[in-house]
Amino acid sequence: MTENDMKFKMALEERDRTALGQVPKSDLHNHAGRGGKAEDVSLHIKPRRDPFDSLNEMQVWFENSVKVHIPSGAEGFLRRVEAAFIQARRDNIKRLSLSFGLGDIVALKGLVGFSKTIDALKRKYIPESEFLPELALLRSDISEEEVDVVKDIISFGYFKSIDICGNEKAGSLDRYVGLYRFAREKHLILKAHVGEFGTARDVLEAVEKLELDEVHHGIAAASSLESMRFLRDNKIILNVCPTSNIMLKRVENYRCHPIRKLFDHGVPVTINTDDLLVFNASVSDEYMNLYDNNVFSAEELNHIRSSGLNAYGKYQDLMP
Repeated sequence: MTENDMKFKMALEERDRTALGQVPKSDLHNHAGRGGKAEDVSLHIKPRRDPFDSLNEMQVWFENSVKVHIPSGAEGFLRRVEAAFIQARRDNIKRLSLSFGLGDIVALKGLVGFSKTIDALKRKYIPESEFLPELALLRSDISEEEVDVVKDIISFGYFKSIDICGNEKAGSLDRYVGLYRFAREKHLILKAHVGEFGTARDVLEAVEKLELDEVHHGIAAASSLESMRFLRDNKIILNVCPTSNIMLKRVENYRCHPIRKLFDHGVPVTINTDDLLVFNASVSDEYMNLYDNNVFSAEELNHIRSSGLNAYGKYQDLMP
């Protein structure tokens, strides 16, 4: 047992959030423009307390309660991204995956300007941490022209993973198969948002069709023994965000969260923030919430913490 293992478990047992924040952790499911704390973006932002009825309601709230308090355009976006890096330093995130959309690249004047700007923030706030930028695509019927644009972005070599996010029912995954094969050839880690609003069958279909390495959310898999066995046997990691699931009414509370069932069936899981600026729960908060609600023991949570820090280990020989 390492010193950090002991510190982490003691911090949980003593309910010491300050000490918990000092122990190395990972955050592998974090949307960059929503990844920081409200007070680091604007003192006028008041965190949401009540759950949302839908993703659309969440987006409306974000526009009306967050973006109105910050500058528009690239300046406001960079303030929010900087807050994500500030929070990563505050919570001692040693392996950070921030996701960015195509529009974010455009806002920062293309790939060269984008990569230089984001790397400067990384060096300023978390110089010793592993940073894994992720390219996030909205789920829709992507055109051939858009596919070519994304291939050019992938070939630039900055992004370490690719994701499909948004409404799970917005379009077929068939149009992404060739693109994901190309991303695999370029050594990207393959991910997708699935099984948050969809079904266990949706999770299996996405993993098999796109040959995913990881799933963002994927909690619907807990309803199917077949799905859990498949994820376990193929070592497919689920990047779970408990507070996000509760705030979007996918789960009633922490005590009944399916992460417990997934863990018990051997499915690899990590614990992450998703949209900290919206859901107001840091990685340390997520661990403490699960511990306080008797979902996991301190030993089990430390195992998950260690898994997150080593989640990309099997890809190290593939990554450039």
